Amino acid sequence: MAVEFKDYYKTLGVERTAGEDDIRKAFRKLARLYHPDVAKNKAQAEEKFKEINEAYEVLSDSEKRKKYDTLGANWKGGYAPPPGAGQSDRTHTWRSGAGAGAEDFEFGGTGFSDFFEQFFSSTGRGGGGRRGSVFEQEDVSERGQDLESDLMVTLEEAMHGAVRPISLRRNGVCERCHGTGQVQNRGCPTCGGTGQITRTEKYQVKIPAGVREGQKLRLAGQGEAGVGGGPRGDLYLRVKFAANPDFRVEGGNIFYDLDLAPWEAALGTSVSIPTLQTPVNIKIPPGTQSGHRLRVKGRGLPGSGGTSGDLYVVARIAMPKQATEREKELWEKLAKESKFNPRE
Repeated sequence: MAVEFKDYYKTLGVERTAGEDDIRKAFRKLARLYHPDVAKNKAQAEEKFKEINEAYEVLSDSEKRKKYDTLGANWKGGYAPPPGAGQSDRTHTWRSGAGAGAEDFEFGGTGFSDFFEQFFSSTGRGGGGRRGSVFEQEDVSERGQDLESDLMVTLEEAMHGAVRPISLRRNGVCERCHGTGQVQNRGCPTCGGTGQITRTEKYQVKIPAGVREGQKLRLAGQGEAGVGGGPRGDLYLRVKFAANPDFRVEGGNIFYDLDLAPWEAALGTSVSIPTLQTPVNIKIPPGTQSGHRLRVKGRGLPGSGGTSGDLYVVARIAMPKQATEREKELWEKLAKESKFNPRE
């Protein structure tokens, strides 16, 4: 079955010619609408939020967007992946081993679609024991290879910690019929004639508070089977932060862009700022420049030793797009009276 092509432009509701600013605005609007913390239907919103994040992950990255746009002229008709690709937009698949005994691994619950995993993820096998028909015939004991997959984690989960249900389906070749579907010219009772045996494993993966982007969560002994009685490899879930409409992260610090009217920046003001916990009030000093950072200590992600990162509020001076006649008069009066010259 072909992997379903994901129309990321349609997901964000933008044209294929949309610029970076249009894509960012569309994402922020939809992400706020479908964020699980504010939506009434949590389950439905969570799925939609993941779809929006995936689309933004690709279209906001110039290299990924270029790759996506050049997938082919038949993008509307779908894409047929190589053998061994997944068959669901909620799972992703790869094949390990060689010959009889080879296994397919399909993951669910990672937050990424099969289409994304096929083209834009680093999912696959990590280091481990040797593989190949020559070594499989030797009487040796080898550790199984490690498996890796990306795991979408929201900033709220990174802040407070969470438990995520993950499923792993292993599709192995039947040891009785060796993939033929038959035993002594009869239908194989083990695989039911399909040549494969399938088992699904479910895990409750703990996402620790303070987890960082790129950190790997290890499930010991849940990777590929060993050879000759060797131990199984491990499963690693690589943390990938979901894009947030309000915040961005650098290490353990969180950044929030605050739009200020020119008079607020000039005269100073007090503003309520959202955080991943409770809102905080901060004072904007008179004469605040665009790009100036105001630090709120300890409002970033938790860290080791009981310390936390900080929240940085980044000031951005916003101008009104239109002005009334009275406002124009006031701006003109200010222009005449002010001695300020930004080019000096």
